Amino acid sequence: MENRRFILICVFGVLLFFVYQAWQQDQAQLAGELPPELAAESELPQESADDLPQAPGADESAAPQEDAAPVADGDGEIRVNTDTVRARISLRGGDIRHLALLDYPESEARPDPLPILDDSRPKWSVVQSGVLAPQGNPATQQSIYRSEQRQYRLREGEESVTVTLETESDTGVRVIKRLRFHRGSYVIDVAHEVINNSGASIDASPFTQLWRNDHTLGDQPPFAPTFTGYGFYEARDGGSRYGFEKIDFDDVADEPLQVQQNGGWLAMMQHYFIVAALPPQDEALRFTAKPSSRWGYLGQIVGSTETVPDGASATFESRVFAGPKLQKELDDIAPGLGLTIDYGILTPLSAPLFWVLDLLHSLLGNWGWAIVALTLLVKMAMYKLSEAQFRSFGKMRHFGPRIQELRERYGDDRQKLNQAMMDLYKKEGFNPLGGCLPMLVQFPVFIALYWVLLESVELRQAPFIGWITNLSTPDPYYVLPVLFGGSMWLQQKLSGQMATMEPMQQRIMMAMPIMLTAFFTLFPAGLVLYWFVSNLVSIAQQYFINRKLDREGLGRKKA
Repeated sequence: MENRRFILICVFGVLLFFVYQAWQQDQAQLAGELPPELAAESELPQESADDLPQAPGADESAAPQEDAAPVADGDGEIRVNTDTVRARISLRGGDIRHLALLDYPESEARPDPLPILDDSRPKWSVVQSGVLAPQGNPATQQSIYRSEQRQYRLREGEESVTVTLETESDTGVRVIKRLRFHRGSYVIDVAHEVINNSGASIDASPFTQLWRNDHTLGDQPPFAPTFTGYGFYEARDGGSRYGFEKIDFDDVADEPLQVQQNGGWLAMMQHYFIVAALPPQDEALRFTAKPSSRWGYLGQIVGSTETVPDGASATFESRVFAGPKLQKELDDIAPGLGLTIDYGILTPLSAPLFWVLDLLHSLLGNWGWAIVALTLLVKMAMYKLSEAQFRSFGKMRHFGPRIQELRERYGDDRQKLNQAMMDLYKKEGFNPLGGCLPMLVQFPVFIALYWVLLESVELRQAPFIGWITNLSTPDPYYVLPVLFGGSMWLQQKLSGQMATMEPMQQRIMMAMPIMLTAFFTLFPAGLVLYWFVSNLVSIAQQYFINRKLDREGLGRKKA
């Protein structure tokens, strides 16, 4: 009866866990939906005056007012195609309204290029840039640009393609905006050339604005929530050093970010991908992050002010990165950008693990076999610890009958029983906790590899063999979790560690393979593969050490 009740409690706990996971997925989907007041409108969201950046020294009256007239699809857009991205640029504001990554499918079920920027419903993520001036903003999100071409394509033999846009304000200030896309790159160079024919000097400041809502992008791991929010490269200690800070959207809603500093960058972060505004690093900049007064969240950078005399011109340059968090490239693009690959407190362990895993992948050509090889290397490195663990298990099996005899002798007198067992361990020179250290050492490796599989875009949708077409998502047919559970059960049998346990502890240990099998159905297949192979190696090591203990007189037949 007690066994049946215990099993029912375990099953109930597993069911509660699955219900919780389903609730998490539903909440994630609801987060990206349009609010009712916008869902009922036929036009795309437009900024209100509160959403527009302010020029340094400008008052509220200097901000451009909202113009709700939408740009017609296909009529006010420029299309750009390179070897890495497919983009749409609106002639209203020169905004990058859509950018799809050609080498990254949206999901296994939807093989279209993943739209890291998208102005379609219910998603919303766009990049805006322009020039501000207290005397009359010459180029903002509401400016209408002209272009000689509507189609731009990176042709064979070309290293870059430049989109040229032009607008002119009522005051006679002309702005030429150039967006340059590079071959094999996710960096976009953005330049604004301000030509002043207004009859007076103007104080011009460049700005970049990242605007998005809290939607999910592509496949999401079902077991662990991933971060979506701001990444800010912040000057610290008076500018003598910089540090990376993640800011959740909810935190921004409670306390908007307002910082002035030299250098740094601001990014919108999501699982595997980022969109980062990268201004010049030697300028004084103003950073702002806040909820949009209309919808979603706004990250803004306003650059240094430059006075442009009448009849003169000035050029403001910046960059935008919109792409995957590739670990070999980010730090070469901007200082600290690699910190957006966040392994948490186990970064000192996860980063070397990925380096070894990447090296093995370059040799084997398959991430799955690279994980198998990494497992073998980890087990080899920890063999001495594992040997101590398995010898401890072997001795526990050897002393099992004597411990059982002590339990029968002392019955419910726990104090005398514990003292008798301690005397036995001391006499025989045996530490019952000797098998715990190797497991404690291996557990951080397990967690570190979990974060590598969760955060490394290089492993996103990486196939292994047969039915395992994506190592970063759970096994669709639960084969690996079942194999893992079977290997864990066999390992328990070989170790004989349950022989010295009390009945309740034995029931818990018997339930562990079933419970972990259920949990591992939600883990990335690559992580389950690592643990399954680790169990197989442990079983082989246990068998070898058991034979050795038999020869030493501490085997299963000795009592």
